[in-house]
Amino acid sequence: MDLALIWFLAIAVLWTGYFILEGFDFGVGTLLPFLGRTNTDRRVMINSIGPVWDGNEVWVITAGGAMLAAFPAWYASLFSGFYLPLLLILVALIVRGVAFEYRAKVDDDRWRARWDQAIFWGSAVPALLWGVAFANIVRGVEMGPDQIVTASLLDLLNPYALLGGLTTLSMFTLHGAVFLTLKTDGEVRVLARRAVGRVALVALPAAIVFLAWTQAAYGKPWTLPLALGAALALAAGVWLAVRGREGWSFTSTAVAIAAATVLLFGSVFPDVLPSTTDPAYSLTIANASSADYTLTLMSWVALVALPVVIGYQSWSYWVFRKRVTREHIEPTPAYGGSAPSAG
Repeated sequence: MDLALIWFLAIAVLWTGYFILEGFDFGVGTLLPFLGRTNTDRRVMINSIGPVWDGNEVWVITAGGAMLAAFPAWYASLFSGFYLPLLLILVALIVRGVAFEYRAKVDDDRWRARWDQAIFWGSAVPALLWGVAFANIVRGVEMGPDQIVTASLLDLLNPYALLGGLTTLSMFTLHGAVFLTLKTDGEVRVLARRAVGRVALVALPAAIVFLAWTQAAYGKPWTLPLALGAALALAAGVWLAVRGREGWSFTSTAVAIAAATVLLFGSVFPDVLPSTTDPAYSLTIANASSADYTLTLMSWVALVALPVVIGYQSWSYWVFRKRVTREHIEPTPAYGGSAPSAG
């Protein structure tokens, strides 16, 4: 197994980890205006992800950095051809982070309401557009021999990509609702359990159709179990949540997201960005990768740094493993206690 293939697999793992971990963050943010009926309940929801949301974003930073270093041609073509969607994702993530920090700076309902809307849009927009982007990577884009993507924004908004966006948005929202049943108690937990069933009415059909479309049009024989497994795990997650088995339900939705992500990477393999203009113009693992020296250096750095990052993040989840309730929320937010973990 050569280093280029190893780094393709590593990037797939990084994106899988990002979608699982940041997925429930996005879900909680998307559900904020619907389940947070009072400011206290909204603070319970925000505090449930407060200690971990910024650490979860490390996965996408690492994935993007790995793509730039290991496959610079892939990175360049993606960021030129997908410029507007990726820019919107970046702006949404920035706005979301600022909203977490600033919503408690002023003790005013209208102030908090504006930042809560920013959290909603900063969560829902990336959850939607990541699906659009990855669906287009699997489907392929118009690209010439110069490896420049010539597809327009309307080309990227094709039916398959839009279904991909709906699938990631609804799956992440479902994942977030399950997370709230696991991480909170009281009124928020009750409302989150109800939300699981309602969101599932969209998430299950969208995911099943998208997984079937992906497997039929772009999949390989060995990816069929992934498509079936993702659909079954998602359905199992809903069933387990309704029965009050929150831990197993969260595990099931995480497995569904992981299987769906691996299906996407498996469907595009051995390409990294197919060309619909001519298959000969496609970017592949072989022609898009960096030199062996760069890949070797990256491998040594990863062997040292990755265990530290994973260990620290695992420790953070363990320390903040207890449920968040209204009793943990101060009557009024103190100035300076703006970080989500503090309210």
